[in-house]
Amino acid sequence: MSRRADQQVPDLVERARAGQARAVARLISLVETESPLLREAMAALAPHTGHAHVVGLTGAPGVGKSTTTNALIGSLRAAGRRVGVLAVDPSSPFSGGALLGDRIRMQDHAGDDGVYIRSMASRGHLGGLSWSTPQAIRVLDAAGCDVVLVETVGVGQSEVEVAGLADTTLVLLAPGMGDGIQAAKAGILEVGDVYVINKSDREGADRLRRELRDGLALGEAREAGWRPPIVKTTAQAGTGIDEVVAEVDRHAAYLRESGQLHVRRTARARAEVEAIAVAALRRHWDDVAGRDGLDELAATVASGEQDPYAAADRLLEDRA
Repeated sequence: MSRRADQQVPDLVERARAGQARAVARLISLVETESPLLREAMAALAPHTGHAHVVGLTGAPGVGKSTTTNALIGSLRAAGRRVGVLAVDPSSPFSGGALLGDRIRMQDHAGDDGVYIRSMASRGHLGGLSWSTPQAIRVLDAAGCDVVLVETVGVGQSEVEVAGLADTTLVLLAPGMGDGIQAAKAGILEVGDVYVINKSDREGADRLRRELRDGLALGEAREAGWRPPIVKTTAQAGTGIDEVVAEVDRHAAYLRESGQLHVRRTARARAEVEAIAVAALRRHWDDVAGRDGLDELAATVASGEQDPYAAADRLLEDRA
């Protein structure tokens, strides 16, 4: 690696910490491309992280996540907070990049220096999040964002993965998108910290709220000291958005006072470290195992000559 490339990282970090959008974009690109400079960048950013409150937004497609995110940005900016947004889009089948690009609905804030919006490709990851999302959050955190909003792609039951990534998880629902029983089946009654019924001007909003309240009462709260509130909004008109922000702030205060913020962030860091280690092991394994006959072992399994467990044992013995 050239000395000139090495010298880029300290400069990028300093400019990102100063709020320069181009430097933030470059650092997130290092994350997405798994650049050789990524380790140095993460080491330089680490001392400046831990300040941003991470808010995850999840919900089925069509509930208005992008519109709600746009409205939340406006409310947070009105309060003088710097906001980062990671919008995880489905991947393009051709380029592997974010299919939707920077969300059209969020372009109201494109010229605001206090807002950074980035679309990230899920690249086939089934949890509704890109594998690189945790590192991208670190970049935005170190860049001085007070709040980082992470909007998931919305892919059904597996979208609840965002709960393990965020300090506060917002679950969005809408009338006509499925009743409370369907919500329970999807598992979202177990992960939300704040529930938002968007498009509440539609018929069925009050019924959905009752079903949600009943479902939450039957289940167990994530923490004994927190009862998830249910907020009705109409994001298109901006109705109820300030109340959502107030509930997020109330939850943030609860997390700090109860010690749960440390618990959640430690669990998040553990998962991040594990994911990085497993990815590195997989890359190394693919390089080595491919040369040592993994394809041949796979062929014996496909032909029925041996079972996959025996083949795995052979592979491990060969590498011991």
